[in-house]
Amino acid sequence: MVIAIDGPAGAGKSTVARCVAQKLHIQYLDTGAMYRAFTLLVLRRGISLEEISAIEHLLEDFEVVLNGEQVFMNGEDVTRDIRSDPVTDTVSFISSLSSVRKKMVELQRDIGNNRDVVAEGRDIGTVVFPGTKYKFYLDASIEERARRRIRDRQSQSSITDLDEAITRIQQRDLYDSTREISPLAKAPNAHYIDSTHMTIDEVCDYIISQIKAL
Repeated sequence: MVIAIDGPAGAGKSTVARCVAQKLHIQYLDTGAMYRAFTLLVLRRGISLEEISAIEHLLEDFEVVLNGEQVFMNGEDVTRDIRSDPVTDTVSFISSLSSVRKKMVELQRDIGNNRDVVAEGRDIGTVVFPGTKYKFYLDASIEERARRRIRDRQSQSSITDLDEAITRIQQRDLYDSTREISPLAKAPNAHYIDSTHMTIDEVCDYIISQIKAL
């Protein structure tokens, strides 16, 4: 069983997906963390974003392991490092590269095809696991998404100004929804959830109720 939760930046996908996974006692698959881990590796190697071939070649030296909420990149715990501003500002571009997405989708499908998972991202229900019947699209107002990003305990972001946070999310939304490869989009058969005025538990319980009803 694969439960797909898609949505834009700051919608609360990670928190909700963890909650659902915990309540159903299945694995949480943070696909965004996988892209962030590779982005961190690119930045650490000092590779220019214009050097596409070098970035693609680096995939051969990349290994990612998700252990609960911990993220290991080439054996190193990078759980906190992948939430830094430089990674956040660069991950959309890195994840738009077809070779990178192909590699990550292969890894994600390998995990999801061998166990029950709650997978969250931007193309889970449309590209990675289009065949699953458990699809949800989580959204919220841009102001609320910006507030959540500022409050995010996992984030290593230095942003504390709401207007700046809104601007960054708007830029991310535009990039994610217009990129050529696997753009952010709601699957036609996904349940749409506006979580602007909902608590985490309310969203989590709603998703579980819908799963049980299917």
